[in-house]
Amino acid sequence: MDNIFDSHAHYDDEAFNEDREEVIQKIQNAGVKRVLNCSSSIKSMYTTLELCKKYDFIYGAFGVHPEFALDALQNKNKIGDILSEKKAKAVGEIGLDYYYEGYDRETQIKSFKEQMDLARSFNLPVVIHSREAFEDTLNVIKEFKGVKGVLHCYSGSVEFAKEVLKCGYYLGFTGVITFKNAKKAIEVLKSLPKDKILVETDCPYMTPEPNRGKRNDSSYLLHTLNKMSEVLNITYSEAAKLTFGNASELFKIE
Repeated sequence: MDNIFDSHAHYDDEAFNEDREEVIQKIQNAGVKRVLNCSSSIKSMYTTLELCKKYDFIYGAFGVHPEFALDALQNKNKIGDILSEKKAKAVGEIGLDYYYEGYDRETQIKSFKEQMDLARSFNLPVVIHSREAFEDTLNVIKEFKGVKGVLHCYSGSVEFAKEVLKCGYYLGFTGVITFKNAKKAIEVLKSLPKDKILVETDCPYMTPEPNRGKRNDSSYLLHTLNKMSEVLNITYSEAAKLTFGNASELFKIE
């Protein structure tokens, strides 16, 4: 069985409250050997930490999503404290989201920069969420030159991908690549150097075909990796091995 690394999951999400232990057992049985659980709020940093302590194969990204940018600014010390934990492997998920009207852009940018600064001081990679905010995201990435990371659930253009690659970043792909309308993501995937590709669920969201519409979990990465192997013209085993190695390298897990 091939080893799989889910580079972006949210197993602390309430969608798993009823059967979390069963799901975690199920994904281990499916060959998932490593998971990076990414927090999105102050509260989820603590629930992510509990998961990391309970399960050997789960690691943590600690940070605050742009939706809660103000919380991040008011709790910078809490984020810093948790980043000194042994299983903290990244700062995330952080970034910018201009999709929703209500989020204040100035606050988001400030919060993003403060957390990039934390990543630099702790010498940790970042997990970036960027939705309809590519130009500003790139500007912040360029400002923090020493920081590396991943643009998770990548939805940008080939041109933008080239720019972030120059900054040493990786790109993460979800079950979206299995959707019929995924032409753009497929085009980007084809254009990338193989050592910069990660696979992720973003569970409980982004479930691949043929399970689209159901709650996602890491066992469904089978379908995403199948599609990835087809696009990259490699075997399923090679795709699993490639993404496992890339994620292990980025998050410095031996």
